[in-house]
Amino acid sequence: MENKEFAMQAAEVLNQKKGIGIKVIDIAGKSSFADYLIVASGGSDRQVASLSDAVEDHFEELGVTPRSIAGKNNTGWVLMDYGDVIVNIFNPELRERYNLEQVWGDCSFVEIKDQ
Repeated sequence: MENKEFAMQAAEVLNQKKGIGIKVIDIAGKSSFADYLIVASGGSDRQVASLSDAVEDHFEELGVTPRSIAGKNNTGWVLMDYGDVIVNIFNPELRERYNLEQVWGDCSFVEIKDQ
């Protein structure tokens, strides 16, 4: 599976599970650690965990497991490392604090349909 397709599938799973403000950022030209960064929010820590579980379950059905997952258990932020695709799911407070969209603001944002 191509990295962009992988990122878009993750975004679609987040969208189906009512993730908030989903952004797919093409960081390939600016980063040595990944090609795509996905940023989304859940309305609460519980929803953040539910969204990350949905992404993990979707890709496990396809035989893909994350290299690592950091931040589960009510931390307000889950980072899922799938190699060239990194998924970040925040509660609203932490998303505002870290503001990854601004940090990567000079990169291309990929349009997500039906959001």
